[in-house]
Amino acid sequence: MKNKLQKLYNFSNSWTGTVIIVLLVIFFIAQAFVIPSGSMKNTLLIGDHLFVKKFSYGVPIPHIPWIEVPVLPDFKGDGHLIDANGPQRGDIVVFRYPNNIKIHYVKRCVALGGDEILYSNETLYIRFREGDEYMKKNFQPGQLVVLADKLWVKNPYKYKYPGIHYDKNIDIFEQMNLYMQANQLAMQPAIVKEFPNKQGLMFNAFYKKVPKDEYFMMGDNRDHSNDSRFWGSVPYSLIVGKPWFIYFSWDKNYNIRWNRIGRFIDNLQTDKSFLNGK
Repeated sequence: MKNKLQKLYNFSNSWTGTVIIVLLVIFFIAQAFVIPSGSMKNTLLIGDHLFVKKFSYGVPIPHIPWIEVPVLPDFKGDGHLIDANGPQRGDIVVFRYPNNIKIHYVKRCVALGGDEILYSNETLYIRFREGDEYMKKNFQPGQLVVLADKLWVKNPYKYKYPGIHYDKNIDIFEQMNLYMQANQLAMQPAIVKEFPNKQGLMFNAFYKKVPKDEYFMMGDNRDHSNDSRFWGSVPYSLIVGKPWFIYFSWDKNYNIRWNRIGRFIDNLQTDKSFLNGK
């Protein structure tokens, strides 16, 4: 036994052993990820370097880093070697961009398959698939609203995750309308009698029912996020993992954000002291 441990120790200290161990960690345990854009501001910031927990939602098919070539076939056709429960509502998730699977995105999962979504006037409304009693039990009366004769939850995550915000200087509704005219919007136009009319338009909201076994992702920086509103929901096969903790962070001027280093994402996203966006 001692000889075997010695051989294992010697192998781990060799270049070959080191490379294999590092790849195994990247493939199955954790992978480094850098926040490249401001779509998750103020929760995650540009320059945050974090580890992604690869086993949060099962074990995805391992890919060679940087070139993103799979090292194993997709035996089951769902992008995972081992299946598990997918993302839950409110989770921050790292996934492969549906339009280019070599690119990783990070967004918040706001809805699951079967949920209905309305978006208008910088407000997100969700009708959860579990129905009225579920929504009445899990949300405050002030968050519940009847629209088009159905019960919805208004901004279901805004109070739990204070990093979610809107930009008063941006008319995202108009931008979504332009994308829709160019056939680059995943949501459909809708008219909701309870909403004010939009001048010059025949609709005043955008609607989407999330397909079964898919996940609707949105950035916390709602008016500066390229997300499921534009390119659609994310299938389980593209889910990679869950942000774990920040191991390094610096701003655009290369000033180190010492107060963010070592912070677990689950704790950081609910702490208002980190919401200065710097």
